[in-house]
Amino acid sequence: MFDIRPRVEGASPDLLARYREVATSTLGHLTDFGAIAGLVPVRRPARLLGNALTVRIPHLDGSAIRRALELAEPGDVLVIDVTGDERRACWGELRTYAALRKGLAGVVTSGCVTDTAELARLPLPVYSRGASPLTTRALDLEGEVNVPVAIDDVAILPGDLMIGDDDGLFALTPARAEALLAPALDKQAGEAARRRELQAAYPEWWR
Repeated sequence: MFDIRPRVEGASPDLLARYREVATSTLGHLTDFGAIAGLVPVRRPARLLGNALTVRIPHLDGSAIRRALELAEPGDVLVIDVTGDERRACWGELRTYAALRKGLAGVVTSGCVTDTAELARLPLPVYSRGASPLTTRALDLEGEVNVPVAIDDVAILPGDLMIGDDDGLFALTPARAEALLAPALDKQAGEAARRRELQAAYPEWWR
């Protein structure tokens, strides 16, 4: 049985634009809530930013991912909760092509991926637990789309703002993202000023 719910718009285009240069490590100086530290990008350098379109699959059956891709709109981040099966890959090369055609901003899975050489070549940010030759199957039994999910004990709601870079990931509700934006930008401005001072004092470090 499938539970397919409507897509949630989430963060506004303006909020997304203002988060374009915010680093996850900056957010990590301000809050612990929403940090997903257990996943890594397949390709570096990595930058992911968009609204969460969530999927929960029951271990072996990855059919709900196809349903989610059908609902996805450009700029969405597909967030896949594999319900604890961290050894199995639910994402690979062909699904990446489908995501690129839809204009997705990235993919986040609590499990593994396969076809890593191809994923590292293609321009879609993908975050996962690691790589595996074991894969999900298209059994058409059950799954959920646009429901609350959890990755690394972080609750992620449809429409949450997903932010990723080489250091990890954050999931923030739009309201939480608004509250953290000004402190994050202020912190980065201070760091940039300090960096300029150091570059002037120690130019050999930047050669």
